Amino acid sequence: MKGFAMLTIGQTGWIEKDTPVCGPQDAICKPIALAPCTSDIHTVWAGAIGDRHNMILGHEAVGEVVEVGNLVKDFKVGDKVLVSAITPDWNSLEAQGGYSMHSGGMLSGWKFSNFKDGVFAQYFHVNDADGNLALLPEGMDLGAACMISDMVPTGFHGVELADIQFGDNVAVIGIGPVGLMAVAAAAIRGAAKIYAVGSRQNCINLALEYGATDIINYREGDIVDQIMDKTHGKGVDKIVIAGGNNDTFDQAIKILKPGGKIGNVNYLGEGDYVKIPRIQWGCGMGHKQIIGGLMPGGRLRSEKLANLVLANRIHPEKLITHTFKGLESVEEALMLMKDKPRDLIKPLVLID
Repeated sequence: MKGFAMLTIGQTGWIEKDTPVCGPQDAICKPIALAPCTSDIHTVWAGAIGDRHNMILGHEAVGEVVEVGNLVKDFKVGDKVLVSAITPDWNSLEAQGGYSMHSGGMLSGWKFSNFKDGVFAQYFHVNDADGNLALLPEGMDLGAACMISDMVPTGFHGVELADIQFGDNVAVIGIGPVGLMAVAAAAIRGAAKIYAVGSRQNCINLALEYGATDIINYREGDIVDQIMDKTHGKGVDKIVIAGGNNDTFDQAIKILKPGGKIGNVNYLGEGDYVKIPRIQWGCGMGHKQIIGGLMPGGRLRSEKLANLVLANRIHPEKLITHTFKGLESVEEALMLMKDKPRDLIKPLVLID
């Protein structure tokens, strides 16, 4: 089969590989829709998870089942399925302990384009199919369905990690696709003020549509000064970090109230340390919590998020700004994510 791969750090290309083998609890799928992710860019060009050789990229997909193992109960050949970007081993001790995304070790629930070939291929393998696939609801927009693989659950997990409650004043730092879904999730959770930090106009427009009350444009001044001014020096109750870099924690701590929480879902692809300001952290005693987490995967989460789409509570299809057709277009779509033109939020590749 053909796939688009990371050849080594900084290099990508098309390669031929054997079609993956289906285990007794697994499934083999062919892609119906694919989406490149900023994580793919960090993986290839920043070497964020270390060198990988001839590893097929991609972890965001909608698929069609072409083979199932003899122990799979709930899926059959021909089923169209939502595929979670994170595919835990659900019988692991980590999953039993409530951290399925780390099954087998830290971040090991993230298998596609990390420990095994990803979805940018003619066929891809899904472990523990009954636990990691979900049926594609009839008539669901493929863009929305593809966003359920990663962008929606990651943004929502940031809100979970920050423990946003009704009436909280919230900052969402970074309003790319993940941050935009965090804005939508914060609104659903009942946040009062939602300060969305970003500068691209199409992202700003969508953030406001999703529920942001205020836009903080970092190109117009320091975000700490802007948010502290808007909150009359009080800061915010909760923060979701969905963009920025290792220094973003410095700004976040400064705008967070004592007793507040930061939920980080930003993939830190470079550097060795993050910066936390000692004084504003209360000399280590300010009850300002930082919780960073890889989003949970799995069937139940995909089904619940699909329910929100079907109920018109969220509209992740609006993240799609560029649409391509054919597997061969994956390369162009990925390079679009690398170059990040101002009109981009998220590209989608529909497979013929």
